This record gives sequence, structure tokens and C-alpha cells, in this order.
Amino acid sequence: MELLSIVLFLAAIAVYSYKAGRNKFWFILILLLLTLFIVLNATLYASNYFTGDGINDAVLYTLTNSLTGAGVSKYVVPALGLIIGLFLLFCFLSWVLRRHKRPHHLGWSLLAIACAAGSVQTTPAFRQVKELIASHARQADSDFETYYKTPNKQINAPKLNLVYIYGESLERTYFDQQAFPGLAPELSREKDHSIDFSNTEQLPGTDYTIAGMVASQCGIPLFAPFDGNASASLSSFYPQNICLGDILKHSGYENWFIQGADLRFAGKDTFLLSHGFDAANMYGSQELKSRVADPSYRNNWGFYDDTVMDEVFEKYEELSRQQKRFALFTLTVDTHHPDGFISRSCQRKSYSYDGKPNQSFSAVACSQEHVARLIARIKASPWFKNTVIVVSSDHLAMNNTAHQYLIKQPRRDLFMVIRGDQPQAEVLDGKRSTLDNGATVLDILGGDNAIGLGRSGLSSASLSSQFDDMAKKVTAWKADIIQLWNFPSQMKTFTIDQPKNTFSFSGATFRLPILFRVSDHQVEPLPEGEYAAPLRFQLADFAASDKFVWVDRCFKMGRLWQPALALSTDLCLAMGQTGGQPTVTRIDQPVWQGKAQFPQVKVSAETYQLNEQQMRIEDNAIRYQADSFLLTVPGAPASVKRFSGISRPESWGRWSNANLAPEVNIEYVDPLPARFDVVITARAYGANAHRPIPVRVGEQVQQLNLGDAFSTQTLHFTNPGASRNLIITPPEPQLSNLGNITGQDPRKLGIGMAEIKIIPQPEN
Repeated sequence: MELLSIVLFLAAIAVYSYKAGRNKFWFILILLLLTLFIVLNATLYASNYFTGDGINDAVLYTLTNSLTGAGVSKYVVPALGLIIGLFLLFCFLSWVLRRHKRPHHLGWSLLAIACAAGSVQTTPAFRQVKELIASHARQADSDFETYYKTPNKQINAPKLNLVYIYGESLERTYFDQQAFPGLAPELSREKDHSIDFSNTEQLPGTDYTIAGMVASQCGIPLFAPFDGNASASLSSFYPQNICLGDILKHSGYENWFIQGADLRFAGKDTFLLSHGFDAANMYGSQELKSRVADPSYRNNWGFYDDTVMDEVFEKYEELSRQQKRFALFTLTVDTHHPDGFISRSCQRKSYSYDGKPNQSFSAVACSQEHVARLIARIKASPWFKNTVIVVSSDHLAMNNTAHQYLIKQPRRDLFMVIRGDQPQAEVLDGKRSTLDNGATVLDILGGDNAIGLGRSGLSSASLSSQFDDMAKKVTAWKADIIQLWNFPSQMKTFTIDQPKNTFSFSGATFRLPILFRVSDHQVEPLPEGEYAAPLRFQLADFAASDKFVWVDRCFKMGRLWQPALALSTDLCLAMGQTGGQPTVTRIDQPVWQGKAQFPQVKVSAETYQLNEQQMRIEDNAIRYQADSFLLTVPGAPASVKRFSGISRPESWGRWSNANLAPEVNIEYVDPLPARFDVVITARAYGANAHRPIPVRVGEQVQQLNLGDAFSTQTLHFTNPGASRNLIITPPEPQLSNLGNITGQDPRKLGIGMAEIKIIPQPEN
């Protein structure tokens, strides 16, 4: 089919170019179809790069959810290359189609269109997207309730503590001595002395980290609603379900979670907080910074596994000494695709395959050392006899640099249990899935033997063994599982809670900022993430008649529809339609009650176009009316032509960033006055504090001296050369992740600026 799709694609081009002749309508139609073919296949290629399984729920969920904490910096260049390549291909395609001047022929045009449509329909990317849409649109299957089990909320008289280790992409396939000899000797020895569930399959909706965690703790796949990013902004996660963490908490366990990456990535923090974990007991990259010996020792995703495993053991010791009943969960990160990371404490930093070093295999060899060392330390402690240790994959490895070798093997997830109370070495090869992991753990701890769709591998038959094709069955249940989110379908009244930073309606609570598309029978939430498009960009994609409710900082919407609030950093509510004149209201109370009201207005195409253009303006291109450069809001005053060397706005202002430019250069539209003062409110970072900071206008240089705290200083200038540029050169920019978007490369910070004002002075 793939070959047929390509043949039809090329045939469509050839027929239209050489036979169909020129016609504007048919040209646009075939160009759209051919472009769709290219975009679909580019999406498939990009998705497969990450998942190894094309366009699936993992792609949908991750793209529509929070990417905070993702190590995305290494993908920026390939992404830009892909975008540029697609644009050039589009231009080339347009040229080829219009290359030959012939009179229009309807028959040949129809044949070309048929070939183009056929190429789209037969491409694997179209089939995957079609199946994904169909699976979300499928009506609920009535037998779901037959197999879904709600466990008892409490374990009677629990006696054992739990250490649960998620190995990032650490599938059982890596432990195959024949396929990958000597890859994981330390952890293999521990596996040989465990209850080894050797036939654990991966099902749809369980094939990425947060999905694997949900599957293993709640016994259900992660299927988020297709119609938006709701799970990224909700303050609860599968609120109706009882998961392993809920049961442990009700049973007197103190639940802990420790990982090196950011907790916010993919809504992981929301999931844990919704199911038995307290915020104070959750450590991610942000929380570990003040605890680790070397905060700078980290990779793009967070802290290395050797650091994290040490923290886990210290917490295990602390809780054990306090004689607490606890469940301690952790997640590694060094084996993350595409090639992993090698920590400095590893004994083996390289593993060769096919005669050459392979980074992904090397990361596995390294990371498993740390996991095995943690297990050995727990075993050697006096508290091991009261401990159950679980090591499991979060999911099968995605498309890493070892993927081409993994797919040649029968692939299974890792799930092994080491019991301190009843040491046991056994291989259980019954067919099961990661949905069964939580139920198995619960059974060992003395609770029920079923959670959701999961069954204990020690006392019950897995649903994977009851159905010939469990993957197909899970897909058929997708609509039922989506209903478990219990999203509201109507918005009438709502509450904005500023201290809690939340928006609530119809029993659901969302984090701010938030944008909603509102119709009579549907409310679609669209949150803003650090790597997602700003909400005004998302709003620009709405139709002119679409109703919306938008809660955000006033300056983001005031510039569009309420100029008096264009520079306000307060919270505002915008409501209306992009084809009309939306209302903007400042939220002037800590807890503010409102109604979703959309008066009948005439939707204007002209108004819509104007609003859309204004919403799509890039931050640095925004210009506002003010007598000073306010660095707490995007853009610059109308008096500024351009600027460079300045990072993104934060709540207090903006940092200079030498990675963008070696100096801060503000170019004004008109020449600066012949005599003027520069009033700067700023602070210095690191080594730049209490050092002369040159500020230059033309040939004249004044020195700015700043401390660690914000201060306002005035510099006096004359400008005989009518210079337009104000240039600030921090003497020693420092690499830092302070206030950085997690996963991005460190910035080079010099000074933090809140306001810069030019005050003309009379000439002598």
C-alpha cells in the first residue's frame, strides 16, 4: 500500500503537469491534496522518530499536554529543518504543476485529482489518523463495566513497605543474553533472584511514561479526550478512579515519588496529586535542586540516575528509621530516547554493538548499574525483610538509537518483584500486560487482586489471557475509558480563584491561564504550556463565530480589546467571539464569580481578520504606548524600533541573555535627545554584581553599578552624534538555569531589567 501511495502521488503530479493544463480551481485542489499527502507523511516520520510506532495516542496526548520538563533543545534544529524542507517542497511542487502551459482539460484534471486522492487514502499516515479518530469517536462498549473492577480502598493490617522503581524505557528485551550479551549483568543478577513476570505486553494507551504510570497504578490505559488538551489543565486526573496510590494512602502509607525530571511534564504532578500523593512528598528536578550535592550535575531532562538513586536510598533509610509505613516510587531518566545519557559514576560508560559503540545501549548499561546498586543497598539494610521491591518498565523503548536491534526481538516490558519477607526466585510466563502491575503489587501487600482492568499475576487470570487480541479489546473500550474523565459539557457560571490560580465550573477545576471554546453541547479547554502556542495564537485559530472564555494576564488581551489594560499585569477575563468585539474585565477580587454570557452580535469578517492579525503578532514585534520600556510585558514601547540580547518576559521583567546577543542593544525610532537621562530599574546576576557595567550611547560611555537586589539608577548622557542606540554590556554573563524553561539550554545571564526610561533634559 505504501508503494502504491507513492506511485499514485507521482502519477497525479505527472498527469496534471503534462496533460491537465492550467486552471486555478483544479490547481488549488490538487495542490491541497498533494500537500496533505506530504504533511501526513512528514507527521508520520516525525512521530515515528519518537514513538517507533507512528501516529498514536502517545503523540496525541504529548502534543496536547504540558511539555514542561521535556528535553527538547536537541530537536529544535531537526524541527526547523523539517519545516524549511516542507516549505521548499511546497514551492517546488507548485512550480512543477504549473510548469507546462496547456489549455485546461477536465478529463485529465479529474484523473489527476483521483490519483492525488488515492495517494492520500492509501498512505499509512492517513490510515493511522483515521483509526485514531475512529477510536475516539466510537460509542461506549457496554461490556466494559463487566471487566472493570473497583478495588477495596483499604488494605487490612498492612505489614510491608514498597519501593517501586520505574525504569525509563527499560524493557525486558535488553536482558536477553543471546541478543545483547553482557548489557545488564548487575540488574540481571537481581532479576534472577526475583519473581520475574516474563510475558508482560504493552497495550494501546500504555506506551509512554505517564500512560505507563496510569496503567500500572490504575489498571486503565491513558486515553485523553480527542477534543483538546483538557488533561493538561485539570486539577484532577481520572477523578473517579481508585488507583494504587489512593489505596496505599487510605491504608496508612506515606506515599513518596522521586525523579530527576520535572514533575510537571505531561501532567505527571497532577496525576500523582489526584491519587494519593502529597505535594511535599514529590521530588522532581525543581525540588531536588536544594537537596543534591551538585545542582549543576544534570542532563537535558533533569538530574542523572546516580544522583536520584542516592536520594531514593536516603529517603528509604529515613522513613525506615522513623518506622513509618511507606511506598516509595521513583523513575529513572538516563535511558530516555533518542540516545540517553551517561552518568559520571558508571563503571561501564560504553557498550558496543555490531562492532561500534551505541549510545542507547551504553545508557542502559549505565543506568541499570544504579538501579542494581539501589536494590543491593536496600537488601543489605536491616529493613529489607519488611520491604517489597518492584522494578518495571514505564513502557517499551521508543525510537532510540538501539531501536533497529530491539524490533528484531520478541519485545516485552520488564516487571519483577523482590520480596524481603518471602525471598523467591521464579519465572512466571503467563500472558499479561502492564495493566496488571498495580493489582499484583496490591495483592502482595495484602489487598485486593484487581484494579480497573488489571489482575494480580499471583492469584487471578489476566484479561490478556482471556482475549485473543487484548490490544483490539482495549481500543474498543476507548470511549468508555474517556468517559471516566467526567469532563463537563456546559458552562453557565464559573469561579476564578486568584490565590489558588484556578478556574472552576460544573464541578471541574482548571489551572490558569486557560482558554475555552464554548458551544451549546461542548466545552473544550485549551491550556497554555511553556512549549505550546500562546493562548492568543490558539484563539486565532478559532472560527469567527466560535464563542470563547479566556482568563489570562490583562496585557495579553487588553492590547486587543481594552487599551486601558494593555500594560496591566493583573488577571483579566475576555469573553465573546473573534468576529465581534469581545469584552475584557479585570478580576478585582481574590475569588470572583462570573457567568458565561454571549450576547447576540453581528459577526464581521473584517473584524475577525483584524483580530486575527493582532493576535498573531510575535511578542517582540508588539508595540505599546508608554513613556518607558516596561520589561514585565511583551514587546516594547512605540518609540523602540528593535532590540536584541533580551530574553523572554517573566513576572518581574527580563534577563539579558548573551546567548542571543553579546550585549543589550535597544534601537529607537528617532535619534535620542541631545541631552537626556536614562533611568534603569535593574539587578545584576552573579559575578556582574558590584562591577562596572558599561552603558553606551554613541561614543559616550557611562558605568552602571548594580547589586543582587533591584535598584533604580540614573545615568546622564549627551548625544552630539544623534545616536539611536542604547547599548548595555554586562561584563561577565553567567550560564544559568535560573528561571529557565526546563529542558532548554542554559541562558547566559548578565542583568535583570524591569524598566528603562529615557528622560530628555534641556540643553545648556
